[in-house]
Amino acid sequence: MNVAQDAGLVTNWWTYAHQHPLRYRLAVLATNARDVVEHAGGWLFDRSMAGWDVNVVLADVTDLAPLQILGVTVLELEGPLAVPVHHTWPDALAVAPDLLLSDSRVRDGVLNCLENDLIEVVVWGNPLPAEFECRVDGMDHRLSAAAHAFKSRALAATDATPQPVPLIEGFRCNARSLAAAGREVNLSHRR
Repeated sequence: MNVAQDAGLVTNWWTYAHQHPLRYRLAVLATNARDVVEHAGGWLFDRSMAGWDVNVVLADVTDLAPLQILGVTVLELEGPLAVPVHHTWPDALAVAPDLLLSDSRVRDGVLNCLENDLIEVVVWGNPLPAEFECRVDGMDHRLSAAAHAFKSRALAATDATPQPVPLIEGFRCNARSLAAAGREVNLSHRR
């Protein structure tokens, strides 16, 4: 697909945020679809299948097919970041570390969520900015068989070099996330 074709597939964030007010919401902030699928695709699929409203908010919305395979909604990053007051907040937030390093708006917002224990915060990969290292702890997510299959297909739709898909995805989370992990079926275990 090209950008012109994908443009109709990127959801208007304001309209979408008000369509499902009673579902648990997971917002994922990242630079591109490949990074999301590679590091968190199985977890996102499992959350979506558990009834969560999963929104992936990307800086680069040129390659949406891998995320469509996972069944998540794609939003463009600048829309939500341009609004000073948010009327709808997610219950959980997952963030790619490169976005924490490159965008001060994202870094400041996530730090505010961590400092005030507002929502679950999950990050993947390395490196993290120094101010985040002491605020998060490791947690693993074991992929369901379906998540493993869908992540495999989503990865094949990216330009990534084919590799075996691991059965476990590793994350770092705040205390609220670790507490929530105990409530969720097949979510994770602390490492």
